[in-house]
Amino acid sequence: MVNPDDFQYAMETTRVLHEPDRRIDTFGSTRFEFHILSEQMDSVGKVVIRRGEVEAQKPQLIKPAGFSDIELEGFDPKVMQVIEHLREIGADLSFLRYGFQFRRSHVSEEIVHDRMETVRDNIMAEVRRTGNPSLAVIESVDDAWEVGVMKFTLEMIIKSSEINRFDFKRKGLL
Repeated sequence: MVNPDDFQYAMETTRVLHEPDRRIDTFGSTRFEFHILSEQMDSVGKVVIRRGEVEAQKPQLIKPAGFSDIELEGFDPKVMQVIEHLREIGADLSFLRYGFQFRRSHVSEEIVHDRMETVRDNIMAEVRRTGNPSLAVIESVDDAWEVGVMKFTLEMIIKSSEINRFDFKRKGLL
């Protein structure tokens, strides 16, 4: 379990060194591979390379008609009246909902006895050589490396949402 301070530190220090060439597909699921690099906290010159994948499910378009299915926990019931009013005046209340599956069972782990800079350079050279369009390389904190994967997925959502909205509009769904 990651405590709030470790979570915050991991969010602040995680860097995506190489992002995939592709974005989240609008009308299907998208699989991303990741290599996440982290220095072991208790050892000098040991870098952990974790390899795995995340799958972004097809974004779901939530339109005002779908708001009746959404639970607004902790909100006053009048909020639904506001949403209803905005829908009546033609406000665009649609948004995209993204879902990810993180397959921890597919994560492999390798410990390399070298400096982080050297390992990072070697991984980036491998990325350039192979040209895998679905690969992300992330540098994060060892004890909270899953937070690094989560930060990557959030960045992919942000970078994909404009494209996904355009695709929905082009198909007349928005």
